[in-house]
Amino acid sequence: MDFFKDEGGQGAAEYILLFGGVIVIAIAALYIYYTYMQGTLAMQVSGDISTVRTSAKIG
Repeated sequence: MDFFKDEGGQGAAEYILLFGGVIVIAIAALYIYYTYMQGTLAMQVSGDISTVRTSAKIG
C-alpha cells in the first residue's frame, strides 16, 4: 500500500503538462505569425505597414 501513497512522480507530471502547454501555445503563435507574414490570413502585412506609415507622418 505504500505504492499508492508515494507522490514523488506527481511534480514531474505537472512539469510535463506545463511545458507541453507552453510548447503548444508557442507553436500556435508561430503559426499565426508565419501566416500573417505570408499574407494568407485576412490580415495583410502590406496594408498594416501602409497604415502605420501614413499615421506616423507628422504634417
